[in-house]
Amino acid sequence: MFMAKITLKGNEVNTNSDIVAKGSIAPDFILVDSDLQDVNLSSFDGKNKILSIVPSLDTPVCQKSTLVFNEKVAGLDDTVMLIVSSDLPFAMKRFCSSESLANVTPVSMMRSRNFAKDYGVLLVDGPLSGITTRAIVTISKDNKVLHSELVTEIADEPNYQAALDSIK
Repeated sequence: MFMAKITLKGNEVNTNSDIVAKGSIAPDFILVDSDLQDVNLSSFDGKNKILSIVPSLDTPVCQKSTLVFNEKVAGLDDTVMLIVSSDLPFAMKRFCSSESLANVTPVSMMRSRNFAKDYGVLLVDGPLSGITTRAIVTISKDNKVLHSELVTEIADEPNYQAALDSIK
């Protein structure tokens, strides 16, 4: 099985496989929203979807990228910005509420790691094994992958502009 090699503070770690490819059909998923309801791709029918996949909203880089995306997606009426992590929905909601983030939707993998496996972002070794690496996936209204970025150093921020440009 192919594993993508990335780093965590300079130390090599691996994901379960390669990230979903541009041009492919996005795998469906079941994630949990702030009201403990399951959501999937069809929950966002008719919208472009930007998935900011983060290890935890309890870390500075994940918080910063969420704040940046909240600002950058303001006014994109046909786009939903999902922040995907292993955090409990309560913790994600608390962070988003405390920062008055109205343009992002936090969703959790608390019930299953299938999302991380299917999207190729599950860390399989290292100290964060079992949660996601940092990645961005943009998905069109008809669920085609428009852009995917596996951030090569987990402690770095993603390329915000490339993600936003892919849905324009």
